[in-house]
Amino acid sequence: MPTNRDVVITGIGVISPIGVSVDEVTSSLISGRSGISLCEGPPLHKTFPAGVVRQNFADQFTKLELPYLDRCQQMAVIAARQAMTDAGLDSLAAYQQRAGVFYGTTRGAPTTELDAYQQILLHDKQALRPFTVMSIMHNAGAGQISIRHQVLGPVMTHGSACASSANAIGDAARAIRDGYLDVAIAGGAEAPLSAYMFALFEGTRALAATDPEDVSRSCKPFSKNRTGLVLGEGAAFVILESAENARKRGAACYAALTGYGIASDGHHIGQPRAEGQAAAIRATLADAGLQPSDIHYFNAHATATRGGDEVEVRAIRAAFGDAADSLPVSSTKSIHGHLLGGASALELIVTILGMTGSFFPATANVDEVDPGCALKNLVSKPKLGQPIERAMSFSCGFGGTNVGLVVSKYREMPAKRHAVTV
Repeated sequence: MPTNRDVVITGIGVISPIGVSVDEVTSSLISGRSGISLCEGPPLHKTFPAGVVRQNFADQFTKLELPYLDRCQQMAVIAARQAMTDAGLDSLAAYQQRAGVFYGTTRGAPTTELDAYQQILLHDKQALRPFTVMSIMHNAGAGQISIRHQVLGPVMTHGSACASSANAIGDAARAIRDGYLDVAIAGGAEAPLSAYMFALFEGTRALAATDPEDVSRSCKPFSKNRTGLVLGEGAAFVILESAENARKRGAACYAALTGYGIASDGHHIGQPRAEGQAAAIRATLADAGLQPSDIHYFNAHATATRGGDEVEVRAIRAAFGDAADSLPVSSTKSIHGHLLGGASALELIVTILGMTGSFFPATANVDEVDPGCALKNLVSKPKLGQPIERAMSFSCGFGGTNVGLVVSKYREMPAKRHAVTV
């Protein structure tokens, strides 16, 4: 069985607070447009800043389909379809067991789940509708995608908190690189903007306060006056293929996925540890065969929590050493919020778009950098005309799972990119 095959990214699909297409997301990244606005969570008696997708997708599904689809799965199906179309693919049935779906999420369907609880506890229902279980199960999104695109190989669901979709993408790439698969749909989705999830995170005291002057500025990674994370919703998927398979199809590619590293803290269920994060960064560099100075942009996990950002900065300094002083770093959660299990897939796409468009995405809302988060090349405004050969997207999750992904320009195939416009 062939091993160490090149893995390329031939399709991208995205539904996010900063755009529901690749072009819209690219434009938002360059202009700094925020997708964060006020969101209600009834029956909770307050509003929350959140990364909201201002679109209802129910009209894109039939009446027979809708009972099986929470909003999370609706967005997952649509984003995966976008990625497949972008890659010039539809059905993967011809690949038999050599095609897969790798999906990341933390909760799957909290809105449908909350409704089910209400039916039992408030309305005395003794049995729920028969399709409810199929809409709330953790792997529902992956299953729906596999059915629509006739994926007959592995259909895997990852649930490692906020590193879920990075794990999914990394494992898909590894399966292709090692010769087990030829093509995979990989990414994640989350729809957490409900009372259930707002109340959960309010209980952790991790949610950001609403900025009193501009709600869109409520998420402030690395900032001295940051107050916490902002939840966001959406879905993001990439199509991964062996370069050999993509060439046979005559496909172009955005980039190659050249590194995947994972390491765990073994420390605390909810408190990050710099040593584990640094180990994951080093593992990613080693897997890609790179030195720290070879990375030209770093998309940070930074959620704008008081302790988390500082821990990640310490990890960056430890792993990159002297190269940390010149490393451009940003966290785009400042404009799209934290998509939990879908965050790392979206942020990998952000990283790819920065590479193909030659710009550094920015950390918005940093009026004054926290001294504990000081990095010499923290990108606070979008920077155009910045060549990027290799970049890393980094993610961390509750439970202590840390994941890095490296993407690199791939000149052995026609390049694919979207126009850089504002």
